[in-house]
Amino acid sequence: MLKKIVIICLVIISTNGSATPLAEKTTTLQDQIEMAVTIYNNNLALIKDTRDIRLDSNLNKLAWREVSAKMQSETALLRNLTSPVGFHIQEQNFDFDLLTPQKLLEKYTNRKISVIRIHPSSGQENKEKATVLATNGGVILKFDDRIETGIPGRLAFPDVPKDLRDKPTLVATFQNAMAGNQKLELSYLTAGLSWQADYVAELNATDSHLDLNGLVTLTNQSGTTFPEAKLQLVAGDVNRVHQPKARVHRNLAMSAEMANAPAMTEEALFEYHLYTLQHLTTLAENQTKQVALMSTTNIPIEKEFLLQGTAHHFIEPYDELSKSSKIGVFIEFQNKGEGLGIPLPKGIIRVYKKDKQGNAQFIGENQIDHTPNNKPIRLKLGNAFDLTASKKQTDYKKLHGKTKSTKVFETAHKITLKNAKDRAVTITVVEPIPGDWKILAQSHPHQKTSSGTAEWTISIPGKHKTSLTYRVRTRYTY
Repeated sequence: MLKKIVIICLVIISTNGSATPLAEKTTTLQDQIEMAVTIYNNNLALIKDTRDIRLDSNLNKLAWREVSAKMQSETALLRNLTSPVGFHIQEQNFDFDLLTPQKLLEKYTNRKISVIRIHPSSGQENKEKATVLATNGGVILKFDDRIETGIPGRLAFPDVPKDLRDKPTLVATFQNAMAGNQKLELSYLTAGLSWQADYVAELNATDSHLDLNGLVTLTNQSGTTFPEAKLQLVAGDVNRVHQPKARVHRNLAMSAEMANAPAMTEEALFEYHLYTLQHLTTLAENQTKQVALMSTTNIPIEKEFLLQGTAHHFIEPYDELSKSSKIGVFIEFQNKGEGLGIPLPKGIIRVYKKDKQGNAQFIGENQIDHTPNNKPIRLKLGNAFDLTASKKQTDYKKLHGKTKSTKVFETAHKITLKNAKDRAVTITVVEPIPGDWKILAQSHPHQKTSSGTAEWTISIPGKHKTSLTYRVRTRYTY
């Protein structure tokens, strides 16, 4: 009886000790039941891919195909949503070394392959074995009686190495409590997905109101497609320890989802803002897509002509400061009212205006930062053609300060403003004055808008010119 027990135990040990390889299961997009993509501003996205997969009990090896080629593998998390109890990851490998002729040849270094040549006269194929010695800077093959460089014919390989795949794949080995179809969710961070807000505005005929449409431009350079995805966008500057550089791809397809599309919904998320697309969308590989963000009409604006000065001509003598200075054209509106009043992601606003024939013409663009609701949006569209300015320093004195560390300057200035338009305009002149300063004399009243800024508002009739003169004393303490 004892002898039988010993024999049975040996058989069990022998059976369990056999090194049978674990069969690999494969899951593709055909198994996918849900896809969620959250894209951040700085070339970063969070992917949540849920699939229905038939699993075995105990140990499983699963090849999860069609993941992003730019996955940050250390962030990958595989969960069992159906039966989380007893589900434990043992090992994860990200195979991003994709199958190409060169990669296949590299994997066969120090291994035998077949070289097939065709006889030039008879056309008969001749097959010969060779060992791949090296592939760096060219191919070196060792035959039985010689060594050759280059590829002297067609190369035939017995199989494809297991670690060389045609698509990026995450291979996971895990323990699973029960057999059957179960929902697994793979989440990970990846580069290669980005978004930005783009805005298109159109001014009315009198430059008093504008219509504004906001679009989101999405770019997918991740190396895979995300079909029928729930799309969310995070606006804000998320801190990251390491930010990989985005690769530039020129050949991107363009698609748009704007017609009859509802605007994105917005909500606060921590110290950022989250925008959710109201329908599922497909982010194809190497594609740029635009979706609607917001839309509103008849926004009241204020138009301003601004001459911006510099601080250096208050402490040094100058003759003709500027024979012709540019006067900037600005428009400003408030982020409030119907269609607005939501946090606007940073992006470029491009402004158009219709000509007399009714054709919309581009008149300028400017970039805005993330803008909370009820905050002003100010855009510089360019420089006025019919408005010019010239500056001249008419007097300069260097006075003695009360102490050796104090310097005092007294300067006089003349700014000539010319209006070639038929109608009157108002120009704002802003002069940044350094140190402790005081206006001693002036032709037009100024406002001290900050500790280092004097501002004049000057009206000029059509086809006229006006001169602004002022004298200022500035004091420096070093």
